[in-house]
Amino acid sequence: MKLDKKEVLKALEHITVPGEGQNMVESGAVKNIQIFGDEVEIDITINNPSLQARKKTEVEILKIIHKEVYEKAKIKINLKVEAAAKPKTNEIKGKPIPGIQNIIAVASGKGGVGKSTVTANLAVTLAKMGFKVGLLDADIYGPSMPIMFDVAQEKPLAVNVAGKSKMKPVESYGVKLLSIGFFTQPSQAVIWRGPMASKALNQMIFDAHWGDIDFMLIDLPPGTGDIHLSIMQAMPVTGAVIVSTPQEVALADAKKGVAMFQQDSINVPVLGIVENMAYFTPEELPENKYYIFGKEGAKHLSEDLKVPFLGEIPLVQSIREAGDVGRPAALQTATPIEAAFEEITKNVVQEVVQRNKNLPPTEAIKITTMAGCSTVKKK
Repeated sequence: MKLDKKEVLKALEHITVPGEGQNMVESGAVKNIQIFGDEVEIDITINNPSLQARKKTEVEILKIIHKEVYEKAKIKINLKVEAAAKPKTNEIKGKPIPGIQNIIAVASGKGGVGKSTVTANLAVTLAKMGFKVGLLDADIYGPSMPIMFDVAQEKPLAVNVAGKSKMKPVESYGVKLLSIGFFTQPSQAVIWRGPMASKALNQMIFDAHWGDIDFMLIDLPPGTGDIHLSIMQAMPVTGAVIVSTPQEVALADAKKGVAMFQQDSINVPVLGIVENMAYFTPEELPENKYYIFGKEGAKHLSEDLKVPFLGEIPLVQSIREAGDVGRPAALQTATPIEAAFEEITKNVVQEVVQRNKNLPPTEAIKITTMAGCSTVKKK
């Protein structure tokens, strides 16, 4: 029997090359087909170098031709592996959000260092300075902003924007706020895998009507993981603020947080480090400072890493109490706490101005798959 080249090509359209996402004819993997009576010789090029991918491709070609074209065909497969010129993107592409001028990620390598408290107080201080401020609570598994802003019982409303239904962020103390905490019960644990968490974040980012925002603060979860990559993939982050306490165990994790943002593949400028719980001053001994967690550890870390030191916040009971009752401590006028957060906020704004003056806009990253493994690259 003489085989027909068109029938062979049509049969090969049923095969998807591992890692390609298209059938091997559409993807261009089929380079040449030669027919000699009942013999067919096929030249194939794939991008996946694994032995399993090569064997799977060869077996599927044999099976489909024997099934769809001629069961007794003699088939020779010349399979070549070639590195992809452009790796395949397997996630959404990040894009600027209309109306949002600067996006600042607030992160910490370790939990319990007061990252959310610092974020909340930065937000209200920026609002007091006259800026338009948004705050995205990206700590999917431990959202705390609804409590800190006394809006735990609120729900974002739907508004119509250019014919599309959008979420309207909850507003408190002049800050526009969205958090997964608005959509869950206080006693409900969020038990989601990475893709579900990323989808929820993207809905709060792109399906919300933020309006005009000078500074969008993002309260990231502790560590350096999937949520962090999802955020930096979804939007071009202007810069990052790292929060740490002075003790060595926190500094070691803060160093990892700085390193994550400074990776060549991510390249988000680190605006600086904030030292929280820097010292304790008893009310009855206002001149005394007790360095419970160590002295100036974050300041020394910033010098070692050559990133700005944004300031220190003392360990004060009223900061914790203010967060618990939903009124950030920086709103208390004429207090040392207000002064501390004002200094830090001014330093953050100054670093953003310098960053925007001296550096090009940050690109959102993309996640790629090549040779069976995931990597992070710039767009």
